[in-house]
Amino acid sequence: MKITCFKAYDIRGRVPDQLNEEVAYRIGRAYVDFLGAKTVVVGHDIRLTSASLTDALVNGLTDGGADVTHIGQCGTEEVYFATFELGVDGGICVTASHNPMDYNGMKLVKKGSEPISGDSGLDEIRAMAETGVFKDANKGSVTQKDMREIYIQHLLEYVDVTKLKPLKVVVNAGNGGAGMVIDAIEKHLPFEFIKIHHTPDGSFPNGIPNPLLLENQGVTADAVKAHNADLGIAWDGDFDRCFFFDESGEFLEGYYLVGLLAQSFLAKNPGAAVVHDPRLTWNTVDIVNDSNGRAVQSKTGHAFIKERMRLEDAVYGGEMSAHHYFKDFAYCDNGTIPWLLITEMMSQRDVTLSSLIGERIDAFPCSGEINRRVTDTADLLVKVEETYAPSAVKIEKVDGLSMSFDGWRFNLRSSSTEPLLRLNVESKADRALMEQKTQELLAIIDA
Repeated sequence: MKITCFKAYDIRGRVPDQLNEEVAYRIGRAYVDFLGAKTVVVGHDIRLTSASLTDALVNGLTDGGADVTHIGQCGTEEVYFATFELGVDGGICVTASHNPMDYNGMKLVKKGSEPISGDSGLDEIRAMAETGVFKDANKGSVTQKDMREIYIQHLLEYVDVTKLKPLKVVVNAGNGGAGMVIDAIEKHLPFEFIKIHHTPDGSFPNGIPNPLLLENQGVTADAVKAHNADLGIAWDGDFDRCFFFDESGEFLEGYYLVGLLAQSFLAKNPGAAVVHDPRLTWNTVDIVNDSNGRAVQSKTGHAFIKERMRLEDAVYGGEMSAHHYFKDFAYCDNGTIPWLLITEMMSQRDVTLSSLIGERIDAFPCSGEINRRVTDTADLLVKVEETYAPSAVKIEKVDGLSMSFDGWRFNLRSSSTEPLLRLNVESKADRALMEQKTQELLAIIDA
């Protein structure tokens, strides 16, 4: 069987032609054989096909000899948590996050919630699943276990609840799974939650939960303004990413939240390392240096960030794409811890979210990520480098092409998941220069 749903970091494919029960079963068998896993945590998101795919996956895992702890409908971060909390050999979440409705997928980790990517076993698991030849084993068992309340107690360890103020918070789960955690944690917090698109619904009546899409941002922004809320939060489908809106309903670039969270962690962990991606860097590096931390650049992508965090023993890692990683969460990404920390900062400093971010936006204005479809990425990167090299102060190729100049910088890289070229530009306190250079680069790319 040719299996085409394996990607660089996880599994994503259309159901049923790319991913179905037979493929899910084979993935379960191959996963156990590859890892030699005896105990595995499994959970799934709210998509309509997730429960049946999970059943097939569990059959594969148990036929392979593994004992499965099934935690039911959940978010990816809850599978990460259960995997390291229970000390099992691995974990799998059946989810396609923010992909179209006819897609599904899986995110795989091994012991300690270390990611399994193309570099660390995903390709081997695919090859084994394609053969359909597996080791003989005694049938494993399945245990249903509700981990949510234990998970909520873990989340509350990241903040001092007694110092939180009674903020008014708009929460938009996008009919994904985040609402389940909001409902569970609500009784522990002094916040008033205004819940929109809150009920989990795999038919996605209000569109695919992807807060990066402009058409999805308006409903959260409008609710913040209508309810005079202190902030708004929106999540993707499996809620391992969260996105913020300030008190005026303005959508905030994830880049600036990385610096803010780095500052929060370094206040409690002076001298620690913070890992960041290379797309937009100056604001993060500036804050980390001012906070007596150590800024470490890593290639974009959760597998690379987590690996580098482990190497550096980093306390926190962040990507501008709204992935935030935490040492105390097994270096994994989490979409709940960030908003808990941000609301704690707002409460302790008695300030608005815009005042926490506003000065940083003015100090380092950025273009936000701009995507273009191009036919020959390699030639284009060479052309751009040749054009700007004479005036460049620094040229880096950690991930794509990064070039720095006296007052501005840019990163140009190919997407690892889509046929796109991604551009990010930033400057030092000069929005006009940033905008001018963005248009200049786009002219070269579009030509």
